Amino acid sequence: MQENEMSQNQSSASVVEAMTNQEKVDLLSGFGMWKTAAVPAYGIKPIVMTDGTYGVRYSIPQIDSDERGGMDLDAFLSVVNQRASDVAIAWGEMKPATCFPNGSAMGNSWDEGLMQRLGVLLGQECRVMGVHLLLGPGINLRRTPLAGRSYEYYSEDPLVTGKLSAAVIDGIQSQGVGTSLKHFACNNSEVERTTMDSVIEERALREIYLKGFEIAIKQSKPWTIMSSYNRLNGVQASQDPWLLDQVLRQEWGFEGVVVSDWHGIKDRPVSLMAGGDLDMPESPRRKADLLAALNEGTIPDETVNRSCQRMLDMIDRCNQGAATPLPVYTTEEHHAEARAMAAASMVLVRNEQLLPIRPETKTILVVGRDAGTPVIQGSGCATTIPTMVDQPLEELGKALGDRHSLTFRQEADTETLALAKTADLVLVYTSTEGAYDGEGSDRTTLALGPGQDEMIAALAAVSGKVAVVIACPDAVEMPWVDDVGAILVTFYSGQAMGGAVADILTGKVNPSGKLSVTFPKRLADVPGFLHYPGENGRHIYGEGIHVGYRAYDLREIEPLYPFGHGVSYTTFSYSDLSVSATEMGLRDEVTVAFTVTNTGSLPGAEVAQLYLQAPGKRLKRSPQELKGFAKPMLAAGESKRVEIVVKGSDLAIWDPALGRWVLEGVDARFVVAASSRDPKLSADIALKPSVLPHRRLAYDTQPAYVLPNAIACEHICAYLTNRCQISPDDAMRMLNHCSNSFFGIFTSLERRLRLSIPEAEVAGLIAEVNAAMDRAEAAL
Repeated sequence: MQENEMSQNQSSASVVEAMTNQEKVDLLSGFGMWKTAAVPAYGIKPIVMTDGTYGVRYSIPQIDSDERGGMDLDAFLSVVNQRASDVAIAWGEMKPATCFPNGSAMGNSWDEGLMQRLGVLLGQECRVMGVHLLLGPGINLRRTPLAGRSYEYYSEDPLVTGKLSAAVIDGIQSQGVGTSLKHFACNNSEVERTTMDSVIEERALREIYLKGFEIAIKQSKPWTIMSSYNRLNGVQASQDPWLLDQVLRQEWGFEGVVVSDWHGIKDRPVSLMAGGDLDMPESPRRKADLLAALNEGTIPDETVNRSCQRMLDMIDRCNQGAATPLPVYTTEEHHAEARAMAAASMVLVRNEQLLPIRPETKTILVVGRDAGTPVIQGSGCATTIPTMVDQPLEELGKALGDRHSLTFRQEADTETLALAKTADLVLVYTSTEGAYDGEGSDRTTLALGPGQDEMIAALAAVSGKVAVVIACPDAVEMPWVDDVGAILVTFYSGQAMGGAVADILTGKVNPSGKLSVTFPKRLADVPGFLHYPGENGRHIYGEGIHVGYRAYDLREIEPLYPFGHGVSYTTFSYSDLSVSATEMGLRDEVTVAFTVTNTGSLPGAEVAQLYLQAPGKRLKRSPQELKGFAKPMLAAGESKRVEIVVKGSDLAIWDPALGRWVLEGVDARFVVAASSRDPKLSADIALKPSVLPHRRLAYDTQPAYVLPNAIACEHICAYLTNRCQISPDDAMRMLNHCSNSFFGIFTSLERRLRLSIPEAEVAGLIAEVNAAMDRAEAAL
């Protein structure tokens, strides 16, 4: 005991230096399924981690027992393969926790304050259960609505993804509980997810798929990052030094622990060398492989010691958090907050004056099994055992009271259709088929569950007063959209979904959610449709940077519902746009300000969005890109001034040729909008260049790309003047004489001038031109 107390007073660096290789391997490996290993000789205690992107999933037998080794894979698969619809089977094996709205639901809130509150509540529940590290949030981009885990993720846009996840991380870690931002990176499909190679060109990788991670990491500093299962451009993500070291640590400054997804490491020594610190869960084989590498000296001491140091720092933070007083709350209090979050995240995509339910709406027919047994969450590691579940029909009845007559039918048979003809309102509760998609399996269709579309169409054929409530993981097709009067999309809204829907339908809560993804009219309109899901183990992201609304805009495809869309029971107007500067460079920032007014008769919140429209020059851009958002809450008739600060770096694009973020000098425009297809205000902004509008010179650069480049022309003309003993004007005329050649500039000059330019002189001239361009750009 005295030895342990003494060791705890030692610096973590000296502890690492004193450790044996076996102790280091233990420290850098899991202990069983959900714990890190204790190292008693140094007083190092284990920490407990568990899944929970929207609710704490505490498996009693897997966490509280000391089962190790070969049993872990079976335990893991039992978690992954468990369907949300079968979750009651495991009730006695898991601790109940509040099942908050899933990621794809919360993403529609566009509310950083609400997301931070979600994090606080998750952190509180972790503390009470003795969990030190919550494995979330998950923020992979929703590139395709078919992706099995899209219900966990926030958006198709990296800015929304990054900002919302940063807020969740801040909330969780404020409670002394660590987070694990996941899955890093490009785990956008469940098809062959542990082996699939996500092939993505560098610009799309930087601007779209890594940007959300970059925003969250720089803003909220998560304690850990979880590497993903897939390969990325041919390299296993858990073993990729470019991803885990160069980008994550050197460029972004991440100082925490990189933990593997469960059994995601193929070669443990390689993963450690690449920057993967903690291997989860415990694997005797991988531990033996790492120990052998350490004993053989194939891994430098500095590398393994650095990872051990990170682990000790993280464990110390977890233990410090666990030493603070436990939070006090009731399950009813958290359920009430889950209800408010769900209501704030639901999206009313259509309302032809049918909702909210009015006093004169006396007879209401409720149709669909989901009104009795709601679909509240997705399937897989995130699935939570709820503390309680609202029944939608019961909650609707409570909200309406005795003033209305409710009749419930499970399906649209002859009797139901007859009732629909005379009802003042027909409410249809419906959902997608959740039995075969989730973690480990993508959806195969955007249709609702079997028979659901037909049921809605049949009811709409006999009634003009049909309102549809849809529970779904991501976008769905709606072939009956024009035949119904209202559509409320709940996504997977958690255990309080039933009450939240009742709040929206009755007008107790004014709907304020807006879509954080585009809803296509058909699956073939999805940007990645032609390349999904890949073949022969390779999934090529052929649409590049044009993901989500960017592609719909570029291809001029009308979506079913656009990104950022959502309607309210009140109305809003936008006015008085101002921008604090007329131009901005890479290191500048401007403030975009405008007024939002609630012009209706009810209080409500409005998600106001700021887009940049900038034409590309040398580098192509999407027609518009989201650059900011705000969600003011307004009383009826109230106006508020909204200010959004935009940095020049927020407007930059990645130049693969230069390997850095750049701004091209163009005349651009800020657009304030209610959705990506609903602009309200605009103002011009000139982007000052941080890069020249020309390519770097190469041997085979065509004359058409050289002649507009004054620096290249100057140096080539100087060379020709000296080599051919001609005037600078004559040299320029010779250069212009090559303008229509499709050969490289030097081949064209040799052909037209009938001379030979030695290879060494060509190389020197190319280096000279490119160095001059570098100096010119540095002066911008």
